Amino acid sequence: MASHATSEERPLTRLRYRPSVMSVVGLVLVGLLLFWLAVNLVKTPSDFLEIFLIGITVGAIYALVALGYTLVYGILELINFAHGDVFMLGAMMAATFTTSVFGLKGGESASKWLPLVLVTLVVCVAFCGTLNATIEFLAYRPLRGAPRLAPLITAIGMSFILQNIAIAWKGSNYVPVPSILPRGDVFSIGSADYQWNKLIVILVTLPLLVLLVWLVQKTKQGKAMRATAQDKDAAAMMGINVNRTISFTFLIAGGLAGAAGLLYALYVTNVRWDQGFQLGLIAFTAAVLGGIGNLPGAVLGAVIIGLIQAFNEGLGWHSPGSDWTQSIVFSILILILVFRPEGLLGERTPEGG
Repeated sequence: MASHATSEERPLTRLRYRPSVMSVVGLVLVGLLLFWLAVNLVKTPSDFLEIFLIGITVGAIYALVALGYTLVYGILELINFAHGDVFMLGAMMAATFTTSVFGLKGGESASKWLPLVLVTLVVCVAFCGTLNATIEFLAYRPLRGAPRLAPLITAIGMSFILQNIAIAWKGSNYVPVPSILPRGDVFSIGSADYQWNKLIVILVTLPLLVLLVWLVQKTKQGKAMRATAQDKDAAAMMGINVNRTISFTFLIAGGLAGAAGLLYALYVTNVRWDQGFQLGLIAFTAAVLGGIGNLPGAVLGAVIIGLIQAFNEGLGWHSPGSDWTQSIVFSILILILVFRPEGLLGERTPEGG
């Protein structure tokens, strides 16, 4: 009996550890990517390091937007396609306050521009948070019990509405933003320099990420958010105001988009009506890559996407070039959905039968 059981288990054991064709293809692609990065690192180590730091900076901005996607999806399982356009309006609000309201032109001392930028940050966070919560109240809440396709189409419709608001407000051309952030070197490693404008983006992003984790993990409202995400009916039975919790989640997600909008406007120094849609899709890809609904996963995915974009646009040896950035990003989205739909840090959940 023992030998018979062993002979039956052996084929199962071999099948269990046999890699699939899809896994092999995925490993080959990752191996080619690592080989390409290694060759570029050997050929131009200083350029590689400088581009790496640029990728971290861009990834930090993507992280703030990706966290908004993952917060809303985690609590409603809704892909809020209007989220990128909320970010875009936040960037336009930042452009308005820095130029028209405060009259900043760049080159001023930190004692002048820093307080005004902090005030602009508060304004952008409040504006985008309120806008996002209002969208949830007017467009998504009435469809809470509808089939999933209805709020999804509504989110796309809201995206077009916000884009048209931006065109009516600022026109269809680029809105210039003065180069307010200082560009002097913070440190240098060889010929690779790291400027203040990049460091300031990181210094603003990190506290916001820490504050968000503390809010979700340690506060009463954060516990209500996690309970609502797990089971809205059970949360309501335990006395949690589900509608208020969902509105609060949209408020926080919008506030993060507003902060990202300010950082983007000051770092890139121009804003246009369609940039929210483009960057929003990239941030959504980052959220899916890390594991949508997972906060650390959204940050990890955003940093990876930021690095991939920076490497593609900055490295010299056999780089496809900036024209291929979006194609590469969305190819990553397709590959993740095929090979690991739960994302890098997400957990595979069995489907109910």
